Amino acid sequence: MSTPVPAVLDGASVELYALVGDAQRPTGRTRHSVDSLDEKISHLAIARYDGESDYYLFYCSADWEVLTDTCHPTRQEAIEQADFEFENLEFAPRPTGSEPG
Repeated sequence: MSTPVPAVLDGASVELYALVGDAQRPTGRTRHSVDSLDEKISHLAIARYDGESDYYLFYCSADWEVLTDTCHPTRQEAIEQADFEFENLEFAPRPTGSEPG
């Protein structure tokens, strides 16, 4: 991975992330309004804003730019949405100390 997993995306604390590559093909079950979004996504992140109970599934570029997101009442539902949209995803906890110092 060329760019470290950030601790914060769009002001939300990143808890989990998944890489999106050739093995994580889109299922075609969801259509986003961003043109060619599937081709631009390199990472997914599940994050939460301080003081909020909802979890956000962020769709990110190779340099972790947030391209779009979906909101879910639980972390498990955010994971299930990602699995609904992509094959072979493996979420992992964000490595501590991975962001640039």
